Amino acid sequence: MKARTRKPTKVNVVTLGCSKNTVDSEVLMAQLRANGIAVEHEARHDGHNVVVINTCGFIDNAKQESIDTILGWAAAKDRGEVEKVYVTGCLSQRYAPELKDGIPQVDAWFGTRDLPRLLKTLKADYKHELVGERLLTTPAHFAYFKVSEGCDRKCSFCAIPLMRGGHVSVPMEQLVAQAGRLAAQGVKELMLIAQDLTYYGLDLYGKRNLHELLARLSDVAGIEWIRLHYAFPSGFPMEVLDVMRERSNLCKYLDMPLQHGSTNMLKRMRRGITQERTEALVAAIRDKVPGIAIRTTLIAGFPGETEADHADNLRWIERMRFDRLGCFTYSHEEQTHAFTMADDVPAEVKEQRAQDVMDLQAGISLELNEAKVGRVFRVLVDKAEGGHYIARTEHDSPEVDNEVLIPTASGHLRLGDFAEVRITRAREHHLEAVPV
Repeated sequence: MKARTRKPTKVNVVTLGCSKNTVDSEVLMAQLRANGIAVEHEARHDGHNVVVINTCGFIDNAKQESIDTILGWAAAKDRGEVEKVYVTGCLSQRYAPELKDGIPQVDAWFGTRDLPRLLKTLKADYKHELVGERLLTTPAHFAYFKVSEGCDRKCSFCAIPLMRGGHVSVPMEQLVAQAGRLAAQGVKELMLIAQDLTYYGLDLYGKRNLHELLARLSDVAGIEWIRLHYAFPSGFPMEVLDVMRERSNLCKYLDMPLQHGSTNMLKRMRRGITQERTEALVAAIRDKVPGIAIRTTLIAGFPGETEADHADNLRWIERMRFDRLGCFTYSHEEQTHAFTMADDVPAEVKEQRAQDVMDLQAGISLELNEAKVGRVFRVLVDKAEGGHYIARTEHDSPEVDNEVLIPTASGHLRLGDFAEVRITRAREHHLEAVPV
């Protein structure tokens, strides 16, 4: 009789949601590769027999995308296209008990901190010596860099602590070693991410220690840009700005989600800050680091938001003139404090208010961009498509911020390299340029 052979495991990792999930998927892939298991990220072919879906459970739209993706792979399993479907990440952490019965094709569900158990299920050993190792899914010249996990904040709208747990900082020595390894692979830009960067170090060192971490990371040879994402305004550690001003490879860029401009709404959101204190903080940041680009994110339609609150928010945005701004509509999340409030702003009103915010910001962005015409900027070239190189200034993060479009006909540029360009034209959300 002919011996039966077991088909080798080939894993396809599908990532949904935020950059923190991207890092988690990259760590998982490195562990699988080290165990001799073939793995790809979002493979475009049918050569894999196992799929791992790393889900997002933050707001309604993200949850629906995750559920639709799981259902799609469940159907693929029914058709015999894959043998095993595993689900991990935030949605799984929060809703696995409710989802299990409805999607029986999923072979196992894992939470946000279940990597060893997931690896064991895939017949792989968790290799402690690989802590910090990743298979990058981003272009080779930049990487997201997670400095902590979880969050201790009590914002009334946010379910992240339910899914990611409390704040846990990664030791500084590990982060510096990780940065060195990434630089050795050709990474030039680190985008620091955390649910709250400004809490970094409190649990390990008894103080907010982001400024020391930044100083040490900026000393890593080969790292030319470091940018900061997801800072919390209340208790912001101003020492960070001193390091940013002094170190040339710290981008003059700060992503600080402020959520709203109305003091009434900030109180209901449990943000621990007022409109006046927010304005004073932003003014102090701009004073300490001239030319800094501040990106923020706002919520439209939070419970109890009146027309007066919305109008106050718009006036505040007009005064603040943020360089970058995003806005999403409020999502009523179970087990949060806000869930005890009436979700009393109709969906169409939420959408209109979000559109009002983005229309206002579009005008501000255009004015700020027009002031750059004729100036020379150092840019990092990310990719080439549609007859243009797509690049970014130090004031722009991938996917969410402005792009600089450079005609490929204007001269050869290497992807992943820096270039000097002169801005020739401005649009609301991108710039056009030519090499100097």
